[in-house]
Amino acid sequence: MGAELLGRGLLAGAGTTQPVALKADAGVPGEGQTDADVMLRVKAGDESAFNYLVQKYRRPMVNFMYRMAHNAAGAEDLAQEVFLRIYRSRESYQASAKFTTWLYRIATNLAVNHARDTRHERPENQVSLDEPEEGSGRALDLPDATPSVEENLMQRERLAAIRQRVQALPERQRVAVVMHKYQQMDYRQIADVLKLSESATKSLLFRAYETLREQLREFV
Repeated sequence: MGAELLGRGLLAGAGTTQPVALKADAGVPGEGQTDADVMLRVKAGDESAFNYLVQKYRRPMVNFMYRMAHNAAGAEDLAQEVFLRIYRSRESYQASAKFTTWLYRIATNLAVNHARDTRHERPENQVSLDEPEEGSGRALDLPDATPSVEENLMQRERLAAIRQRVQALPERQRVAVVMHKYQQMDYRQIADVLKLSESATKSLLFRAYETLREQLREFV
């Protein structure tokens, strides 16, 4: 589904009225504007501004949900739900923080709730955190050389162990690890999303990585 079609689908699903016409001097969304500026245009009824944000952040959102939910089939639906919530919340939006902080806070709450609701479901469609990212084909922390059968089996065992240990982390630590390792978010960004100080975020990640390092020692 293209970003524009996704945006239109969300607008239809939200039961919107005809969007406010663009002002002649509004310009193309994103040109010389921050994401917060663009979101304020969404708040004012600018459909093209919403489509711009969907196009810009759809792939990062799908990848984030892919890592959080460990379900490739559900990641797209969860990402779409994030944008639906963004649109439904447009009238209450205040540009007091970075748009990405607000975006990832909504996404994190949704992902955490989804994980709680599906905790006891069967894991047929679960994938490892170290499998290739959808769309990019990049595998994280995997050797370039073609593995032998024995290496392949060991690799699978290692990936299964990583998945289980990351899933077993305390909720906030798990979210921070996914943001830090797979979304390439820095301490300040993660701190803003989780409503923590930067020092508390560093401590949170340190404890998470120490736990993983200790529990995965045999695979390192």
